[in-house]
Amino acid sequence: MDRILEMISLRFGLPTETILLTIFGLGVLLVFFAVSSALSRRHPAAVRIANLRAQRFDSRNDRGLLRETVATPKGLFKAALPSRQSERRKIEEKLLQAGLTGPNTLRIYTLTRVWLGIFVPMIVALLIVASKTPGIPFPRSIAGTFESISKANAIQLIGLLTAVGYFLPAFWLNRRQKERQQKIRDAFPNALDLLQISLQAGLGFDAAMTRVGNELAVASPDLAFEFLNTQHEIQAGRPRAEALSDMAKRTGIDEIRSFATVVQQSMRYGTSMSEALTTYASEMRDWRETRAQELANQLPVKMSAVLAALMLPTLIIITAAPSMIRYFRGFGA
Repeated sequence: MDRILEMISLRFGLPTETILLTIFGLGVLLVFFAVSSALSRRHPAAVRIANLRAQRFDSRNDRGLLRETVATPKGLFKAALPSRQSERRKIEEKLLQAGLTGPNTLRIYTLTRVWLGIFVPMIVALLIVASKTPGIPFPRSIAGTFESISKANAIQLIGLLTAVGYFLPAFWLNRRQKERQQKIRDAFPNALDLLQISLQAGLGFDAAMTRVGNELAVASPDLAFEFLNTQHEIQAGRPRAEALSDMAKRTGIDEIRSFATVVQQSMRYGTSMSEALTTYASEMRDWRETRAQELANQLPVKMSAVLAALMLPTLIIITAAPSMIRYFRGFGA
C-alpha cells in the first residue's frame, strides 16, 4: 500500500497526506450514498399500501380538505437537525409559519443544508486539488481560477462556504416566516371587520369565515388560505376548537391566537359571537394604537445614535480643523 501511494505521489506530484485525505473523502461520500440508498429503499408491500392510501385521499387533497403535516426526516438526514426534539419542533413550526406545508418540506430543507454546507465545499476542495495536480485534464479557464488559491486561503474559503451554506437556509426561512406573518398581521384587522359584518348580517360563523376567506383570496392570499384551510378541516370532521388552535399555531401570531381563544370561549359559554368579536376588534384597535405610540416614542432614541454617528465626526472636524491647520503651518515654518 505504501508503495502504491509513493507511485501515485511521484506520478502526480502530490504529498501522500493529500492523497490519503482525498481517498478518505471519496470513501465517506460513497458510504453516505450507500447508506442513504439503503435506508430510503422501501418494501414493495409498503409502496402498494402507500399508493392505495394516496388514491383514496387524492380527491380531498386536491380540494384542500386534508393536508399532511410536516414529516420529520429519519436516518442520516436527521443528523443535520438539532438533537433535541423541542428544537426540531421549532423548525417544523417555522416551516409551517412560513407557508411551507408540504409533507416533504423538512426533508428538502435538511437536504438543502446538507448539500450547501457539506457537498459544495467538498466539490470546491476537489476542484482546487484537481487544478493543482499535473496530468489531470481540466479546463484552463477554471484551472486558472483555482490554481492561484493557496493552501491557507483554500482552508478559509472552504470554512466560509461551509458556514454560509449551512446557515443561509436558516436565514432565508426566518425572513420568509417574518414576511408572511407581517402580511397576515396587516390584513387581519380588515378580515375581522368583514367577519363581524357577516355575522351581523345573519351568517353562521363557519359560513362567514368561508365568505371572508373567499373575499380575501386576492388581497391577502396567506390569510385567505388559513381561513379556508381551517374551514376545510372542520368540514372534514375535525373539532372546531382544534382547527382554530391549529390555525393559530400555523401562523404564530398573537392576534390570531387571541382570536381563536375568543371564538372558543364564545362557543363554549353560548355568548353572542358578534358582540365578542366587536369587543375584541375594539381591544385590538386600542392595542395597535398603543403599539404605534410605543414605536413612535422609540424613534428619538434610535435616531440619536444615528445622528451622533453621522454628525459628531463632522462637528469635530469643523471645530478642530482650523487649529490643526495653523499648528501644521507653524510647525512647517
